[in-house]
Amino acid sequence: MQGGKSSAARREFLKRTAGGIVSATTLSLLAAHSARAQGHNQGINPNSALERGYGPLARRADQNGQEILALPAGFSYVTFGKTGAPLMDGSGPTPRNHDGMACFPGPDGTIRLIRNHELRNAAGVMTLGVPHAGTPYDALGMGGTVTIDFDPATMQPVREFVSICGTIVNCAGGLAYRDAGWITCEETTADQRNGFLQPHGYSFLVPASANGAVIPVALKAMGRFAKEAAVADERAGIVYQTEDAGNNSGFYRFLPLDPEDLARGGRLQMLKVTDDPTFTGWVGQTVGKVIGCEWVDIANPDPNLAGGEPRCFTQGRAQGGAAFNRLEGLYRGAGESIYFVSTSGGEAARGQLWQYRPAGPDLGTLTLVFQSPSSAVLDSPDNMCVTPSGAVLFCEDDASNDNDGHPLAPGLANIDRLIGLSRDGVPFEFAVNIHNQSEFAGACFSPDGEILFVNLFGDGAAGSGMTCAIRGPWRKGPL
Repeated sequence: MQGGKSSAARREFLKRTAGGIVSATTLSLLAAHSARAQGHNQGINPNSALERGYGPLARRADQNGQEILALPAGFSYVTFGKTGAPLMDGSGPTPRNHDGMACFPGPDGTIRLIRNHELRNAAGVMTLGVPHAGTPYDALGMGGTVTIDFDPATMQPVREFVSICGTIVNCAGGLAYRDAGWITCEETTADQRNGFLQPHGYSFLVPASANGAVIPVALKAMGRFAKEAAVADERAGIVYQTEDAGNNSGFYRFLPLDPEDLARGGRLQMLKVTDDPTFTGWVGQTVGKVIGCEWVDIANPDPNLAGGEPRCFTQGRAQGGAAFNRLEGLYRGAGESIYFVSTSGGEAARGQLWQYRPAGPDLGTLTLVFQSPSSAVLDSPDNMCVTPSGAVLFCEDDASNDNDGHPLAPGLANIDRLIGLSRDGVPFEFAVNIHNQSEFAGACFSPDGEILFVNLFGDGAAGSGMTCAIRGPWRKGPL
């Protein structure tokens, strides 16, 4: 198998695009919608022809007859990789806490998935953790990634194996330069103070071509902080990174010496809004306003936090770096544009979508694309993806804990949905988790754009977390 997407796979993916991925026109429409959405605080009306996406949702069963998702008519799905089920490589049970994920062309016509598992067990507690296969980064760490080869003909996995282990709190990540692999990120800075043998808070690369557990290499020059996601741009291999540390979260970029070998090092920087050294992105912002930006260097990207050295955010903020509230999902857009999610941003604290666009080597612009006015419209987006048609798909992680329910999920509170933003800026429900109260995560499309893969995080119990593969009439709607 060749690492990353082949040119043929890219052409297949673009077959059902309608003007490519998110464009400037789309952005202006999304901004216009956000203004309209202020009057839609009662949420998405499933009876409105304008706002129903693919039409009304209904409870639907998977291949085993179990109702896991509510989806529009014409869509079907299979589930696999359930928490506690034996891994095909025989290394142990499938770990819990299914999180970020990416898709690649796999061997023999399969689709290769690399899936994070966000384990927060205490040091050395391996209950439903990622089995230690090969060399673990930390012998007391229980997180990591599992690689799955999925056969689209049978809609079932044909191979599963541990691809990195001994890391912890593997939350999200993103595609490496030229889609050569998955950058998996640790959303924690735990270390020896927490009983671990190694410091944590790093990114690690899992090559798409790896057919077994890789030797974990902490990419320390990329920074040590509570990392949510990281993605390389397609032109220069600059790696953009989000931090999930409350309202003391920064947006970073890493300028690698060699974009094809991140371990060689480089320079870490934090975004700064020009002429506003106290910028706080989660309040007082205007949708559609273009904000000039620059970057400040982080002198010590790998601070000894146990020894009292200042965090990367502290270093950047002291130089006027921008502060956001819980930066999570991150995705490449058209050209060199990068989109990222502030999970708790906005006046309603229900989520924002931001765009960063470079304007030269050291300058750029920042634009607030969308801001949720209420839980009913969009509640705490986490992972996100840009769809083949140029729409945006958000994975909700109902962090607001506002006890909201859903008519299709009786008995459940704080429900989580997949919410789409169409290319004309209209939000709509595409899916509801009717199985449990856990978040959606890891949404990504197959290389030909025909299958949407998405995870249910689960609640830690056997069978509660899983991966879903969804097929249906994509071209009949906005995704």
